[in-house]
Amino acid sequence: MMPLRRFTIHQPHNLREASEMLAQFGEKGRLYAGGTELLLAMKHDLLRYEHLVDVKTISGLDRIERKDSALHIGGIATHRAIENSRLVREHFPFICEMERNVANVRVRATGTLGGNLCFAEPHSDPANLLSALDARAKVQGRSGERALAMDELIVGAYETSLAPDEILTGVEIPLPPKSQKAAYLKFQIHERPTLGLALVLDLDDSGRAITKARAVVGCVSPKPCRSEKAESLLVGERDKVEKQLADAAKALADTADPVDDLEGSAEYKRHLIGVFLGRAFAKALSAATSM
Repeated sequence: MMPLRRFTIHQPHNLREASEMLAQFGEKGRLYAGGTELLLAMKHDLLRYEHLVDVKTISGLDRIERKDSALHIGGIATHRAIENSRLVREHFPFICEMERNVANVRVRATGTLGGNLCFAEPHSDPANLLSALDARAKVQGRSGERALAMDELIVGAYETSLAPDEILTGVEIPLPPKSQKAAYLKFQIHERPTLGLALVLDLDDSGRAITKARAVVGCVSPKPCRSEKAESLLVGERDKVEKQLADAAKALADTADPVDDLEGSAEYKRHLIGVFLGRAFAKALSAATSM
């Protein structure tokens, strides 16, 4: 491991000051929150920055609260805080479950949701589930605020659509109706997940038919992927949909177009998508049965 190059940490008092710093430093600066991925990359000399803008000093960015019909999770809320949040557990228990399985306790206690999303590491969990939940990232820069869907925010491996001066201030997740059920599953045998699969199903009043479905697969390719064809095959009477799971998995795999990497071959990942879509379907419907 190479020695960490010298850099300066700046601690702005507010978002405007942070944005100004980022604009001033340009390519020599980077936003710093938990730093679990960033500092590791800098230690290995994969990334070089002379200035880090520490947003942990900005009050309120770690809040987890209900706002109207959505749950707001601040950009510097740690994975551990989300995992233990009563509000998150009340409305999205599967988010707590997902967070509980992120990396290890040390990373969860330090790493932040915003940092995770902005680093855009392909083998990551939160973006997969948040995509399926139609979450939106709240972003603020010198020109004002805007909201981005997950597929608008993350555009490739380690690549986002954020402007150099923009900061992810939080994530807003629409509160689900009681008829909505979800599951998130992942498969991991090495340091990082080989596959992460999120499935969100909206059921009719009888609970016997699926009226809307969102399926997202991640970790198999540069960014989380959804497939309209797969989701259309996941809508209808339960028995009918169950018979179409293999076709839905194939459509999802075709859209994701898995790549070979250290976590597994593309062919193996296609197989996993089929296995885990079936498991996620059963898990989501088992939650519906216990309503």
